[in-house]
Amino acid sequence: MPDYVILSLPTLECHLEHVCIGGWVGGEESIAETTTPYTLHLTPYTFHHQKQRREEKREEGMAESSERIEEEIASVVDEAKDLQDSMAAHISRTTNDEQPLRQRALRLDSKIHSLRSSLYSLLSNKLIPPSRAHKLDEDLQRAKCIVVDGDAASLLPGKAQGRFLRMFLGPINVRASRKDVQLKVKEEYNSYRDRTALLFLLFPAILLILRSWIWDGCLPAFPVQMYQAWLLFLYTGLALRENILRVNGSDIRPWWIYHHYCAMVMALVSLTWEVKGQPDCAKKQRGVQLFLQWAMMQGVAMLLQNRYQRQRLYTRIALGKAKRMDVVWGETAGVDGQLWLLCPILFILQGFEAYVGLLLLNTAFVGVVSEWQVIFCGVLLVVMAVGNFTNTVQTLMAKSRFKAKMKKSKSKQRLD
Repeated sequence: MPDYVILSLPTLECHLEHVCIGGWVGGEESIAETTTPYTLHLTPYTFHHQKQRREEKREEGMAESSERIEEEIASVVDEAKDLQDSMAAHISRTTNDEQPLRQRALRLDSKIHSLRSSLYSLLSNKLIPPSRAHKLDEDLQRAKCIVVDGDAASLLPGKAQGRFLRMFLGPINVRASRKDVQLKVKEEYNSYRDRTALLFLLFPAILLILRSWIWDGCLPAFPVQMYQAWLLFLYTGLALRENILRVNGSDIRPWWIYHHYCAMVMALVSLTWEVKGQPDCAKKQRGVQLFLQWAMMQGVAMLLQNRYQRQRLYTRIALGKAKRMDVVWGETAGVDGQLWLLCPILFILQGFEAYVGLLLLNTAFVGVVSEWQVIFCGVLLVVMAVGNFTNTVQTLMAKSRFKAKMKKSKSKQRLD
């Protein structure tokens, strides 16, 4: 029987120039090289068999990869479930551990208020020297700052969220439980004020320069409306941030938040105000021109406040007389040099703001520009100017009373 099988299939001839043929010579293996052409007969059956083997190996590899991925996915799912269970148990333990700390913080806060009332009662009945009472009051204030400005502040009840926050954000809690997160909110607010103060100065300055050099003394409506839209965005952002800061323990005066509400409404109404052009453009746009000049002065005042008052606030925080979440706004000046610098600027701004409001009312009443938006914006400017002036005077009076009290206590200490 032959050692090979001849298949009745078409064959493929491969001519090889160099073929290595092995054989046994003298009991030892030797390899001889021939240069004679050699014809290799490969049938289609051989190609089909090799292709089938490759496909089988590929399918086996894919099956192994699929099984391995399924095992890894199942392991990831189990790990996620285990992590969720561990985190839920951790939150439950943390909540249970917070309860006694919360009660302790509430008792301590109530005790501080009670001791302060008792101290004031002793001082009013002249049962304790004023110098001693002042020293004890500072100690109580320092203890109060430690409680309400430290990590224990999250254990105390927070301020209720106002309607403004609920209107924009809904009934969600915006109070941060960690002090570092609260401080990041404050730093972002200060950064936002710095950016907007610079834009408050540059935006109207650019409009006034273009009005004189390019627009022949008559402002187009579109740039003015862009500026008014930016003012709406600015005051809305400030009001939102200040409300969030108040919820997180910042001591922002309510008037400044109301002031930004009024400014928001004024910016929204001014967007519907048609900016008049020729003829008599200079007369019709007199109020707009003065408002842009006032905005430039406001930008300068904001930059000065950010520079001088923040340094003083950091000092007060270090002395325990202010909380880390407190911010500077409005008239809050620090030392006498800053008062002499900032207060005249603030009073000039407030007077100029009232003048612009009265000018808008005058242009509406004499019939130059008689739209209702002009009357509305004029009234709002006057109201904001009066409110700013009143709040500034009240703050300065409170500072003067505090300084007089400090001088009186120091003089009594020298006499004692």
